[in-house]
Amino acid sequence: MSDSLRSAIRNVVDFPKPGIIFKDITPILSNGALFRESIDLLCATAGGVKIDKVVGIDARGFIFAAAVADRLGAGFIPVRKKGKLPWQTLEASYSLEYGDSIVQLHKDAIQPGESILLVDDLLATGGTAAAAVQLLEELGANLIGISVLIELCFLNGREKLSPHTVHSILTYE
Repeated sequence: MSDSLRSAIRNVVDFPKPGIIFKDITPILSNGALFRESIDLLCATAGGVKIDKVVGIDARGFIFAAAVADRLGAGFIPVRKKGKLPWQTLEASYSLEYGDSIVQLHKDAIQPGESILLVDDLLATGGTAAAAVQLLEELGANLIGISVLIELCFLNGREKLSPHTVHSILTYE
């Protein structure tokens, strides 16, 4: 989509472990014009639908989701790693390369039927996003879509999110 956004993403080789090429978004975050453009593009994925709440995934997803929520006039809801939320929670587990992890959402975060946009910085294998979707479905959310700044298509994360609509601003094959 945006050549300026794509060219700002820094590839960090062998981070966080050998063989991984990490997509570093901090150059986008540190540039006001690029950050604004990324938020504009993520907001556009709502397709003009009235969004009640934007849900962001721990932790870089918070940055984008909170800005999108503000721009759309919606509330912001965090999906956090286990043990980080202070109130009653629902939880969902998912698999990682090196084990399992758990994310949580406050039980009262979403009311049944509310229109939700799920936002994250990056879609890789889809495990974390699928766990977040599971929590939203448990609460009766009307999931309008899942929007990410970057999708690593070769990891097939989108498959775990079917039948939900996934919008990616930048894709890497």
